Amino acid sequence: MAHWTVALTWIIFVLTYGGLALGRIPGLRTDRAGIALVGATLLLVTGVVTLDEAISPQSIDYKTLLLLFGMMIVVGSLRLSGFFERLTGLALQHIATPRGMLAATIGLSGLLSAFLINDVVCVAMTPLVLHVARRLKFDPLPHLIGLATAANIGSTGTITGNPQNIYIGAHSGISYLHFAARLMPVALLGLVIDFFVVALVYRGRLADGRDARPQDEEPMEGKTDRTEKTDRPGSGARSRAHARLQAKAVTVAVVAVLLFFTGLPLELVALGAAGLMLLGGVNPRKIYRQVDWSLLVMFAGLFVVVHAFQMYVVAGWHIDRWTWLLDRPIDLLSLVSAGLSNLVSNVPAVLLLEPVAQAMPDGNREAAWLALAMSSTLAGNLTVLGSVANLIVVENAGREGIRISFWEYCKVGIPVTLLTLALGIAWLEFVRY
Repeated sequence: MAHWTVALTWIIFVLTYGGLALGRIPGLRTDRAGIALVGATLLLVTGVVTLDEAISPQSIDYKTLLLLFGMMIVVGSLRLSGFFERLTGLALQHIATPRGMLAATIGLSGLLSAFLINDVVCVAMTPLVLHVARRLKFDPLPHLIGLATAANIGSTGTITGNPQNIYIGAHSGISYLHFAARLMPVALLGLVIDFFVVALVYRGRLADGRDARPQDEEPMEGKTDRTEKTDRPGSGARSRAHARLQAKAVTVAVVAVLLFFTGLPLELVALGAAGLMLLGGVNPRKIYRQVDWSLLVMFAGLFVVVHAFQMYVVAGWHIDRWTWLLDRPIDLLSLVSAGLSNLVSNVPAVLLLEPVAQAMPDGNREAAWLALAMSSTLAGNLTVLGSVANLIVVENAGREGIRISFWEYCKVGIPVTLLTLALGIAWLEFVRY
């Protein structure tokens, strides 16, 4: 192996991961997806990897991409059908206090994120939480932070909760049912911790519940369009079509989740569900607009970058001899994962730590995979930059005039992360079944 190949791999890897950690390249407007794609392209044009190597199954994990794509189609259909608005409307009927709204927000966000991709849940729920808070004249800030932190915590519970869990599910061989049995209790207890931390930190804001800057009531997202349609001839038929779409989307999503537990290939179940949704009466272009294409591009680029790094650099590290880490598959690996996840984000951290999990002795390997999933996800709550879900909530709130600063988020994020990480490590260490 030529020394220039190893050196070039190191340079491209460090630049790519540095860009991912910053989220941008100074002076340019590119995002994380663009950074990952440029890194993969540099490896190709410099000859570090060939095109055949880059597109091989050993490099790009097509099962992960297909599962992500299928789930995005299903969740996008749910969003278009008004499913999230309907849930919010039902919750409104039972909310009387700010703490009641906080409990409803954390519960809905956490439970939906447990089975649907948390990033997409945050995209759908952020405008709805803002709408409810304004309608009830509650301060929206505690509820928005509760939404983001609960989405990360809830997504810990299953393989389909977030992108890094989807990747771990594809590589670990752990069944959907077993994964949920081991980590869903951590997610549920974590949501309880989240509620009490947010309620304690914002006890003053939640006591009076009034926003210092009253906002005018705004219609729920998508409500205006549907209301206008009901004033036109034929609106009854359109309403019935909309109701059928919602019933179909909910049925397909529920059946898909149930099939996940049967042990069928997850990517095929997700693609089958997506195919059913695309065969409906909705213009597929509307559904395609709900897909997070940039996340898929980022994954594909990262797969190539990490594959090259593993071939030319990690292969010489002899990870199978790292007894200091291999003998501590839960506590020590969780701490390493949590630190790395906040340095370069959780998805790149999981890709980088995969060889460590694969090198674990047979008796420790499953625990290591579960610890990696748990810690990389819960670590995303530490700061506002820790996960894409956080950024989605903060950026969408900012467009509506609600500013959530870095330190404001940390008031909740740091204690929630420390407490839930401690819970997750203790659960995997001491609860055996």
